Amino acid sequence: MTEIEQLENLDKLKTKVLKYIMYKKRTEKEVRRKFSEEDQDLLEDVIENLKENGYINDKNYVERAVAEFINLNNLSVKELKYKLQSKGVDTKALEEYMDNHEEELEEYEINSAKNIILKKQNSMEEQALIQYLLKKGYRMDLIKEAIELLDK
Repeated sequence: MTEIEQLENLDKLKTKVLKYIMYKKRTEKEVRRKFSEEDQDLLEDVIENLKENGYINDKNYVERAVAEFINLNNLSVKELKYKLQSKGVDTKALEEYMDNHEEELEEYEINSAKNIILKKQNSMEEQALIQYLLKKGYRMDLIKEAIELLDK
């Protein structure tokens, strides 16, 4: 393969990857999974280039994804973490985010538990509700805090 052909192939792959990540932000692992059939050396070059230029950034992905999940869903912090891990988010970036935002994530989890309790309190007894929330990954201390806030 000539150098020109190699550059053309690199450019084609870069364009395909860019289209993929511009449609919806993706993690590095998602890009690798999607383009696993491509030439791995070329893919490595494309990924490194996109990381250098800020198109692929797992730290930013975590921040945006958590903000979206918080706005859209009633999830426990454990469920949030699981969803992000399933997307292939860098574990170090995820742990760092969780550590740096511990208080606001606890506050979110309390509010999330309150919302679920309010929705289900007419159809479930308190003990069943607590078990339901525990199964979804909510922490017992935060469930109790949510119940106390609702009882006031």
